[in-house]
Amino acid sequence: MIITDIKTHVLAAPIEQPFAFSQGWVHQRTAMLVEVHTEDGLVGWGESINHGLQPPQVAQAVVEYALKPLLVGRSVFDHEVLWEEMYNHTRPYGQKGAALFGIAAVDIALWDLFGKALGQPIHRLMGGAFRHEIRPYATGFYRREEGRYPEDIVEEALRHQANGYWAMKIKTGFGVDSDIRDMRAVREAVGDDVQLMMDANCAYSVPAARRILMELEDTRVHFFEEPLSPENRHGYRELKGVSRTYVAAGENEYSKIGYRELISDGALDIIQPDLGAAGGFTECRKIAALAQAWHVPLIPHVWGTGIGLAAAVQFIATLPPQPLSLNPDEPMLEYDQSAHPFRQELIGGEFALNVRGCVEVPDKPGLGIEIDRNVIDRYRL
Repeated sequence: MIITDIKTHVLAAPIEQPFAFSQGWVHQRTAMLVEVHTEDGLVGWGESINHGLQPPQVAQAVVEYALKPLLVGRSVFDHEVLWEEMYNHTRPYGQKGAALFGIAAVDIALWDLFGKALGQPIHRLMGGAFRHEIRPYATGFYRREEGRYPEDIVEEALRHQANGYWAMKIKTGFGVDSDIRDMRAVREAVGDDVQLMMDANCAYSVPAARRILMELEDTRVHFFEEPLSPENRHGYRELKGVSRTYVAAGENEYSKIGYRELISDGALDIIQPDLGAAGGFTECRKIAALAQAWHVPLIPHVWGTGIGLAAAVQFIATLPPQPLSLNPDEPMLEYDQSAHPFRQELIGGEFALNVRGCVEVPDKPGLGIEIDRNVIDRYRL
């Protein structure tokens, strides 16, 4: 199955009410999609991460000018060889960041094609599913200009709870006292049965993060995501074990090379690679193998359109619990609940919660989704 063409699509749409996290204000949702065609007439879809503050055209340029000339005329089934060649070819542009974003988008599309060619879902091609439904947690709780806090956060938490979410991650990083106040208010509102996490997006120093962890000991926060910048490996080791709350990070780490030291140094309780950033399925399965060797739980970071969501569902299905046991801690699916004009619309509304509050793993070929090209035409830049 020979690759005949690779197309890229940058999508963008303003959101009615801009929202903030610790690093800035988001005024529009964007995406960079990759479409890989083969001589057999099959099409595979992939997506690179786009955080909302960076232009998606950077990753698009990597695909168009560095990767496409390397891939056209090659076999889809050589995805391992192609990954290593893409990485080696783009190494001078950066071993992290946008170069890996582009590689990830292409790799996800190649696995989608791999599955479609063989009539199998990606999870089966990766060795099978440890689970056929996944517990999601709701991500959201961003700040708005006219917001009231913690009242708005409590209202959102109760809404997610009513919609069937048993776990949710609160956006923090707005100040030590503010974060402590907000987490306590949410815990009081939702009760003891909801699992709560918090995400500071690299907002704090070690002393500030330590104070938050210690003050919230009784609030029973499951994990604290990215309290520090990704460069502060030593700081993460200092925080680990300060409280019962797990320390998590990895959204801003890339490839098996980046995760090698992060895992072996014992810096984190939970690692969080994003398929659309860390290198796609080919590389993230190797990161998962490293994590398994060191008995480190992996909960992928997920942010993007339905393509990225579908990829995460397929990947999470293949992750063994750490360790296997009768009642293990299962990996969860991060399910973004913030404003996104074309997230669900792009894939026809897939991945609704079932009666058990879970997302079911599709058994259809490849990613298991259908792309609505009308949505691409509507939001394409």
